[in-house]
Amino acid sequence: MAEEIEGKTTAVVAYFTMVGALIAISMNSDAKNDFARFHTRQAFGLHLMFLGFALFLSQWFNEYAWYGLYVFYLVLWFYGFLGALNNKKQSLPVLGPYFQKWFTFIS
Repeated sequence: MAEEIEGKTTAVVAYFTMVGALIAISMNSDAKNDFARFHTRQAFGLHLMFLGFALFLSQWFNEYAWYGLYVFYLVLWFYGFLGALNNKKQSLPVLGPYFQKWFTFIS
């Protein structure tokens, strides 16, 4: 039972900014909880994608592209965060399986 609570806490922390994802990676380095690892990869990929597109848009300013980026990010963030709160290992739509494949260094 304690392992599930610990994994859930780490999974939830991962969704709070890129810093939270990095903290979650270090929190799970000893425990190696599968649930926490899954959500840490999802959150890390989501935050990294957002930061990458934000850097791109900072050079090529388009107001509507910023709105689209924030809506896309917030919808996916909410989806992943609710999954972590409800103890579900649900991948983010479209990108989730790629995040699991690309970020295998997160264990």
